[in-house]
Amino acid sequence: MDPKYILFDLDGTLTDPKEGITKSVAYALAQYGIIEDPDNLTRFIGPPLHIAMHDWYGFDEEKAFEAVGHYRVYFSQKGIFENAVFDGVPEMLEKLKSKGKIISLCTSKPEIYARQILEHFDLIKYFDHICGATMDGTRSLKTDVVTYAVETCGITDKSEAVMVGDRHHDIEGGKANGLPTVGVLFGYGSREELTGAGADMLASTVSELYDILKGE
Repeated sequence: MDPKYILFDLDGTLTDPKEGITKSVAYALAQYGIIEDPDNLTRFIGPPLHIAMHDWYGFDEEKAFEAVGHYRVYFSQKGIFENAVFDGVPEMLEKLKSKGKIISLCTSKPEIYARQILEHFDLIKYFDHICGATMDGTRSLKTDVVTYAVETCGITDKSEAVMVGDRHHDIEGGKANGLPTVGVLFGYGSREELTGAGADMLASTVSELYDILKGE
């Protein structure tokens, strides 16, 4: 693999967002009298929130989007920075840039929040494009975000690009757009989840990921 374009997921791939996301979800659910231990809410890391609220708590569409609004009350004030960059990620990004790679963020997190996170952790300097979800949910599925990223990056030869992520949504989104995919095992998806989704390659560590992406 020697990609020219690298599309990175954010949560669970570049950063560990567990504290911020799970506390934000717990806050949102509490508005409906649902009390959850944040440690039990890691399944919310990855999928679009309104879909997760529907799938796991039976919220209808209106209630699900209302719950996302509650989530954002906590997340925008505290949860957004209750986050940590995985060890080795800045160094990996710097080395990939030095090799001339075109690096883009491709996340189901709203684009405005993704940009703030990259700025906060001084990672934004490595990214050529930041592609995320819309606040109104019209672009939230990972497949749609990957499509948007491919268009934004001007990718015409999809064999020159790769989608990197830690959940099945990332792999499925990449494959639906005809991209090679790499699943990372240091995030929140299991080996079984990623291979089941059809990941072309797996990386157990940030170092292994760099070795896959650096090319010749």
